[in-house]
Amino acid sequence: MTFAVSVDDLLRRDRTLGAFGQTISPNGTCRLLAAADGHIAINFARDDDVAAVAAWLDADIDGGDFAAVAARVAQLPVAMLRDRAVMLHLPFAVVGESVPGLPHLVPKSHEEHFPTITNLRVLDLSALWAGPLCGALLAAAGAQVVRWENPHRPDPSAVSTPGHFRALNGGKKMIDEPWGRDQLERAIASADVLITSGRPHALQRLGIKPDRAFEREMPLLWIAITAHGWAGDAAMRVGFGDDCAAAGGLVDYQSGAAVFIGDALADPLTGLEAARSAFEALAAGRGGLLDCALARTAAWYASRMKGDACRPATT
Repeated sequence: MTFAVSVDDLLRRDRTLGAFGQTISPNGTCRLLAAADGHIAINFARDDDVAAVAAWLDADIDGGDFAAVAARVAQLPVAMLRDRAVMLHLPFAVVGESVPGLPHLVPKSHEEHFPTITNLRVLDLSALWAGPLCGALLAAAGAQVVRWENPHRPDPSAVSTPGHFRALNGGKKMIDEPWGRDQLERAIASADVLITSGRPHALQRLGIKPDRAFEREMPLLWIAITAHGWAGDAAMRVGFGDDCAAAGGLVDYQSGAAVFIGDALADPLTGLEAARSAFEALAAGRGGLLDCALARTAAWYASRMKGDACRPATT
């Protein structure tokens, strides 16, 4: 299958970015800091993240006082910082902590029959960059993609990067209505492909869970994009493109300090790999849950840059 997309439209965000090669991410929210025994990334993407700094560092420190934050982090081991960050649901990573891995399909059947791409019905419930990019690529290939956004939890990209938001979602049918449990179940039941970008427990509160989604005769491919993975302890972790890129080791070092080499790199890389894996699964007639982790994808690309990894066979 071949089709043309504009790389500039899909990958370039319409915002003023800082320079690469700095300890502050190009979008200004994530920081790479030296801890007592390694480097960490902490992403102040939300107001709640800044407010939680004192609890995270167990010190009377204003989250906006980055010099004080850096000084305190330098005194603490990475394991302690990670454990407390996970407990507080902070977007945090130890640089290079993630193992490499591309999207992994947990199949529900080995012999499914999906519609042709032009008749494929895709329900996109994702937000930010990776999920919408995956949906945009499916739409560009001819799929019928419906993006359903909950106005009570709007995608911040529509305000922060409106041009990029339109590029990722302009080829989709847009629905802007609250997510009611019954309406969601009906929408998922009629979809061939589902795209989500929430943690499993958050989706379950809305009634979106595998045992219900796959209770049907027709095949379903669920593209589940998370920060660190769908299963186990990793499923509870919060993450965004910059901290997950750091978790994968997609950083450089200058004078011993870890620095960023791009803008939220884990996001576009995961969106591209999620779409590639989805096309492969659909072509092979294989439904199931496609586990797409930002950090693992970033780690796979970092390992490729070092020349010590090969693309795994599709499972």
